[in-house]
Amino acid sequence: MTDTAFKPYDAKCYDRLFEKFQYLFEAELIDEICRFGKVTRFPAEHVIIDLGDKITNMPLVINGSVRIMTEDEEGRELLLYYLELGDTCAMTLNCCSRATKSNIRAITEEPCEIIMVPVEYLDIWMVKFKKWRNFVLESYNTRLNEMLEAIDNLAFHNMEDRIIKYLRDKAMVLGDEKLKITHFQIARDLNSSRVVISRLMKKLEDAGELEQSRNMVKVKL
Repeated sequence: MTDTAFKPYDAKCYDRLFEKFQYLFEAELIDEICRFGKVTRFPAEHVIIDLGDKITNMPLVINGSVRIMTEDEEGRELLLYYLELGDTCAMTLNCCSRATKSNIRAITEEPCEIIMVPVEYLDIWMVKFKKWRNFVLESYNTRLNEMLEAIDNLAFHNMEDRIIKYLRDKAMVLGDEKLKITHFQIARDLNSSRVVISRLMKKLEDAGELEQSRNMVKVKL
């Protein structure tokens, strides 16, 4: 156990987590998440987990959203999927179970509140709580499907289609069709160049697919 393995019971913490996770987890499991986890607040664009990090905690999103990125040998990033309320990262769970270093980068999309749970509870809760076991298996399945979709998008769709999907997905995650974003950020997440993205964004704007101004894009949902 780590020195964060036990904390005095916090009724306010339990009430907040129960409100968020009552449809996901048993009350006893929520109690243990509250007791053994650490609620942490992160600003937007904060790297929670980086490539090569040793994973010591499982992130469970309470508020906000997180984008999960990977990187090729040349340092070019690619967006895999987003995490929202009640989500955890299957790639992180995989690293926890195999005691390997992180092969993803997790970055907050907006200000976030995340409860970090020591990794030793992954196996304990898999045996102890049916809903946790189902949650982990469902997380693996959901994230796998999202990664397959990202691969399919990369392999079989042109860049214009990828841009529109990327912007719509981001708008849905943030709950706002107006996105404060630059062409450089879009290029980074789609593993492209700013010049290419700028040219295609102008083409999409002319076609009526989106509206843009300085560091701002409005996309049709």
